[in-house]
Amino acid sequence: MVAAPKRDRKTERREATRREILAAAWEIAHQGGLTSVTLREIATRIGMQPPSLYSHFASKNAIYDAMFGQAWRDFHAVLEREAASFPADPRGRLVALATTYFDFATSDLERHQLMDVPMLRDFTPSEEAYRPAVECYEVMRSVLNEIGIRQQADLDIYTALAGGFVNQQLANDPKGDRWRVLLPRALSLLADDLGLPVQAPTPRSKK
Repeated sequence: MVAAPKRDRKTERREATRREILAAAWEIAHQGGLTSVTLREIATRIGMQPPSLYSHFASKNAIYDAMFGQAWRDFHAVLEREAASFPADPRGRLVALATTYFDFATSDLERHQLMDVPMLRDFTPSEEAYRPAVECYEVMRSVLNEIGIRQQADLDIYTALAGGFVNQQLANDPKGDRWRVLLPRALSLLADDLGLPVQAPTPRSKK
C-alpha cells in the first residue's frame, strides 16, 4: 500500500496568507487606486500586525511585484484558452486576439494600470514577475506571425492600436462598449494596409 504524501502544512498556511494579502491589496487598489495600497491598510484588513507582513513580503513594492505577476499569469491563462478557438481566417484571428486583450484589460482598470501603465514611479517588476508578460507576448506574436504580421514596425502598430483603444475605452466610456465596437473597424484598416487575406489559405493537397 502506497503511503499518502505528507502535507507541508506550514507551506500551505504561508501560501494561504500570501493569497490573503494579495486579495486585500487588490481590494484596496480597486477602491482607492493603486497608490492607495499601504502595508498598514493591508494588515488592518486581514487582522495582522503591520510588522508581520514583512515575513511574507519585504516591502510594498514586493506586493506590487506579486500583483503584477499574478495579473499577467491570469491573462496568459485567458489568452491560451481563447486562442484555441480563434477563427482560422487571418482577419478573424486578428480581431479575436485584439478583443481578447481588450476585454481583459477593460474589465479591471487598476489591474490594467499595473500591467501596462507606468503609474508607480518607484516600482519596476522583477524578472520573475515579468516572465508571464513575456510569455503572453510570445503567444500574441505567434498568432500574428501565423497570419503574416512579422515585421517589428507592424507589430508595434498593432500593439499601439489595441492599447490605444483600451485607454480610450477606460478614459471615456468605462462601463460601455463605445471603443470595443469600433475596434474591428480599425483592425480592418490595418489588415487592408498589410494586405491580409479575408479567407484562410487552403492547405495544399498531398500528391
